[in-house]
Amino acid sequence: MQICNQLPAAGYLRLWQIVGDPGDPEAKPPVPPTPPIFPVSRSTWWLWVKQGKAPRPVKLSERVTAWRVEDIKALLARQAA
Repeated sequence: MQICNQLPAAGYLRLWQIVGDPGDPEAKPPVPPTPPIFPVSRSTWWLWVKQGKAPRPVKLSERVTAWRVEDIKALLARQAA
């Protein structure tokens, strides 16, 4: 539940925030890595969404997909139980 305490109370998370991002140390300025909330691949995450194990995303625009923080916290709580 430590990760749950670091998440905002409300808002949205993008896929790279959920499954992590390796970052790019060669970029100018360097992009630090993002630790995953769920250490699975992007394809596994989308499989979980399809199977109903993960919450359904919200389309914020034509090219922006996100998940509600509340839904991610609920998933964390279910897995901890």
